[in-house]
Amino acid sequence: MNASLTLAITKIGDLLLNNKITQNSYGGEITDIKLVIPNYQRPYKWGTKNVIQLLDDILNAKNENRETYRVGTLILHNGKEDNNNYNIVDGQQRTITFSLLLWAFHKALDKESNKEFNIKFLNQPVTDNVHNTRNIPKNFRTLERRIDHLGTDKEKEELLDYIKDNCEFIVVITNDISEAFQFFDSQNARGKKLYPHDLLKAFHLREMRDLSVEETERTVKTWEDLDQKALSRLFTDYLYRIREWAKGNMAKELTEHNIYKFKGITRKDNYPYAQFYKGAFAYADTANHASMPFVTGIRNLKPFQLDTPIIAGKPFFDYTKHYFEILKDIQDNSKYEGYFINDNDIVKTLDLRKNKNGVGNRIARLLFDTAILLYIDRFTPTERPTKEDLNILDQFVWFAFIWAYSLRAQYHNLGWQSAQNYIMGNQDKFNSFNIYKLTNEADSPVSLLSVLSDRINPLPNDSIVAKKDNLDDKEDGVYQNYLHYFKEKNFMEEKDENKNKNDTT
Repeated sequence: MNASLTLAITKIGDLLLNNKITQNSYGGEITDIKLVIPNYQRPYKWGTKNVIQLLDDILNAKNENRETYRVGTLILHNGKEDNNNYNIVDGQQRTITFSLLLWAFHKALDKESNKEFNIKFLNQPVTDNVHNTRNIPKNFRTLERRIDHLGTDKEKEELLDYIKDNCEFIVVITNDISEAFQFFDSQNARGKKLYPHDLLKAFHLREMRDLSVEETERTVKTWEDLDQKALSRLFTDYLYRIREWAKGNMAKELTEHNIYKFKGITRKDNYPYAQFYKGAFAYADTANHASMPFVTGIRNLKPFQLDTPIIAGKPFFDYTKHYFEILKDIQDNSKYEGYFINDNDIVKTLDLRKNKNGVGNRIARLLFDTAILLYIDRFTPTERPTKEDLNILDQFVWFAFIWAYSLRAQYHNLGWQSAQNYIMGNQDKFNSFNIYKLTNEADSPVSLLSVLSDRINPLPNDSIVAKKDNLDDKEDGVYQNYLHYFKEKNFMEEKDENKNKNDTT
């Protein structure tokens, strides 16, 4: 090992309250530690969700009687100019948060005490920027409020002791600054970026501790065998957006800050709503693995729904595989593959390269696919759908196409903000309404189709900016212009006199 590199372990209490590192690789302490935030460090960007998640993770570790809870790696640079100064190269966000956490516990437990309490690390000035000045006091107040609801003073003291004595950093110390940054890079930039679906995988694996090693390995292998790029898009482009749009919300972007929407109901959640969804899942799972479907002839019960909470742990991985396969089926227009989209003439045209390239075309296609995915999830059996099921689905596909491509036809350059406004019904465009919310609130496919037939109107000719010539051109039996289907189904008006735009209220 390079002589300039020292490995150590430190308890949080020793580091922040006693200013020492608990144990180096030789078993000795490193005393008189002065932690410094160097000027090159980024601002403190952790938000309230991050600090509450950290505290909840610590609570879970304590409740599970974990003797040691490793909270991450702390990389320090100890320059020769001052042997007591240890610059934080990596680990600043957690170190500040733990300092705020200890301070918040002190205030909660020593309200009447004048006993001196000093975390030297917090005494140093920080860069005056919006992140530091906003997040540090905001997160402190958040932790104060959370701690107030943790139970009795005795329970708070026990948790504080656990944080001080059982939570540990792995510490890497070097006196070579280039080596410090090299180690930082190797820790944070090696391999692929952690996308939201990677973080969700890690979270739900932690909820599978009661499963056998073999079952856990099978679950992970199934996940890893999926196309990871497609898996990432499943969450960011499809599942997240459908869940938001179906509730009537704008869907911005799935990041590490809002992946909690897919963390779902854990084992410790026993609120009435959680018990309901756990019970529903358990019933479906039991029924599907018993002889009931075989004896009664009923279809397998689907234990998932796009707009309901996920059950954490293995059900999350089953949920992911379920929707991954449905979306794959929807997007594969092969004649004999899958149940849902087979040799569809509209999709043949939409699959042409010229109709798939460009931001606007991709947005319209995503709206089309997501609308179908939500409809299938709500109304079409995913195992052995009947001919009637598929005939009604075909009718919905027509409506979904006219709705999604009405948006495309009315723009030269379509962007995401315009698409979001169109979905929300906030736009002065024909057929601007939230098809996802309508689908989610419909009690039957027939009632949904009835509403859509009333809401979707023909496009006046002067509202269409897309190319309108050669509508009937075909190559290899495929129409080249998607507007052909508007014309074929009378959703394109040649004359505009006395026509009003549809009511979007």
